Amino acid sequence: MTPTTLNRQGGDVGTQYRSAVFYHSPEQKRRRSRSSRSLQRSTCGQPDGHRGEALEAFYPAEEYHRDYFRRNPNQGYCSAVIAPKVAKVRKLYFDKLKQPVG
Repeated sequence: MTPTTLNRQGGDVGTQYRSAVFYHSPEQKRRRSRSSRSLQRSTCGQPDGHRGEALEAFYPAEEYHRDYFRRNPNQGYCSAVIAPKVAKVRKLYFDKLKQPVG
């Protein structure tokens, strides 16, 4: 499975597991399109699998869903799937990440 896999996260399949980038302005939509093309080039020409969708409403997640990875780093999915992705992003984009204060 790659970032190009549509409607899937690990072993979970369905539209509720889709990857999406929500935008709320024309500029954000343009930036999303540019980053999608860049990701497509880096994944051997495959579409990135992330839909671009206009933000219509935002609903905060239930408390037990918030900071799930931080609170459950040793949970199987977190350590096997999420941790390697986070490490890769940190390595590739370290200079663009916010640095902790103090």
